[in-house]
Amino acid sequence: MRKLFGSPLNINKSIVGKVTHKPIKRLKRHDFILISDEQKIDPGYSAIITNSSVPNLKIPLLYNVKDLEQLRDGDIVLLDPDGAINVLYEKGSFDNSLMITERCNCSCIMCPQPPIATEDDKTPFNLKLISLMDRNTPSLGLTGGEPTLLGNNLVDMIHACKKILPKTKLNLLTNGIRFEDLGYVKKIAMVQHPNLFIDIPLYADTDTEHNNIIRAKGFYKTIKGLYNLILFKQRIGIRIVIMKINYLRLPYLSEFIYHNFPFVFHIAFMQMETVGLAKDNIKNLWIDPFDYNEQLEKSVTYLAQRDMNVSIYNAQLCVLPKTLWKYARKSISSWKNIYLDECNTCGYREECGGLFVSSLDKHSKCIKPLKKQSERRKKEESA
Repeated sequence: MRKLFGSPLNINKSIVGKVTHKPIKRLKRHDFILISDEQKIDPGYSAIITNSSVPNLKIPLLYNVKDLEQLRDGDIVLLDPDGAINVLYEKGSFDNSLMITERCNCSCIMCPQPPIATEDDKTPFNLKLISLMDRNTPSLGLTGGEPTLLGNNLVDMIHACKKILPKTKLNLLTNGIRFEDLGYVKKIAMVQHPNLFIDIPLYADTDTEHNNIIRAKGFYKTIKGLYNLILFKQRIGIRIVIMKINYLRLPYLSEFIYHNFPFVFHIAFMQMETVGLAKDNIKNLWIDPFDYNEQLEKSVTYLAQRDMNVSIYNAQLCVLPKTLWKYARKSISSWKNIYLDECNTCGYREECGGLFVSSLDKHSKCIKPLKKQSERRKKEESA
């Protein structure tokens, strides 16, 4: 999440609103936060943001804000009493997501977002955010924690997205355990969202290893959930985070997926993000991604040869064998995506997915700049 900072005035509680640089008609102003350097502003806005010194205004205000060019019309921000501007939604971005809940029914050993035990219901706030989003939002993630812990509130949120964001691709990231309940799956299916994709992690082909990673007895419940979802013709993806404790069985997991879930629309092999619980357990989890290339190549090739849609997320091209480059995707959210200094001279920087911010301290020893081949040489090598 990107943040800006300013000096607060008349802000006693957090304020959420849509950014505008242009004056808005009076009846709609309550949803908008105006960016302006004018000393005289018509009333009715949720708040004012300015990079000038404090104007003579009595409404909520953040002044002396730098880098205002980062805020565009249609962005949605949350203003805190301490002067922080939290960018919750960026108009036109493919990386927007909603934190549905921070609670979870698992405690995955490498979770980048450690769960909490109790929290206030985020549903009203998230429904408000959805109501402010642009109808042409390309994609939106629903994530957590574990979103299905919201029960019917999650169903209501999917329905709101269908109504307000009819063209938006909706990605629900869930561990799938709750989907063992066929009745609950039916409720979600009955919304009939035209563009809902449900991504579920599967970390191993055995219950012992998968459950050891999620630190819960969820393997068979997740398996049942996958079959319940396909009964209602839901679009399902499988995600696999690669670690020291599961990389050796990746080829077996690929076989398991092909033989048991040939109906899934996508499989993603993912390099680990080393924050949260992953950082706490790094000694048991970390393996240089270069060192599991053999297993990754076997796994990806096995699935691709069987016409399954497979991708590699969060990986650097210089670390992957060239046979896998065509499966690599730029998947890291823009606000936490970086490149190392050595990447600046790489001929493939624009095609490469880069690294997580957390990778500054922990990344492959094989990251290095690559020299881009000429088109002629490419043709010669492929001939």
